[in-house]
Amino acid sequence: MNEYSIDEIDLRLLDALQTDAGRHNHELAAHCGVSPATSLRRIRRLEALGLIERRVALLQPERLARAVGHGLTALVEVSLDRQGAAQLDAFEARAVAEPAVQQCYRVSPGPDFMLVLVVPDMPGYLAVAQRLFTDDANVRNVKAFFSLKRAKFTPAHPLPTASPQK
Repeated sequence: MNEYSIDEIDLRLLDALQTDAGRHNHELAAHCGVSPATSLRRIRRLEALGLIERRVALLQPERLARAVGHGLTALVEVSLDRQGAAQLDAFEARAVAEPAVQQCYRVSPGPDFMLVLVVPDMPGYLAVAQRLFTDDANVRNVKAFFSLKRAKFTPAHPLPTASPQK
């Protein structure tokens, strides 16, 4: 068996975990139609294979804003002057090290990178822009778009034939 071979049970477990990773193992096992021991063993295997990267809590931004103040989400296109492997790697390393950067993608065609940043406010964005873009002589162009409303957000990956067992 290939180390990355997964079956219908694995797909059901992965799908269920993407929906709610906070479920107790007994609930998860019942939902997927397996014993708790099988569920736990398979999840540990999926984690060991790196198919489950990590489990996190997703915060609801509008409710969080009521508690701690509004934040600002920016989607930013970044084009570099020189696109050699070393320059791309250097910018990427700085971007992923920046706490405000939630997502970083190398893209083509068009800009070299697309970033999703979350900052407390416009001065917070300016500080990040200074660190990531202005202080880097290799950044040629930056185009920022500021989110007015988040209509949809889901981190779940579509899985083939992942149907819950009942």
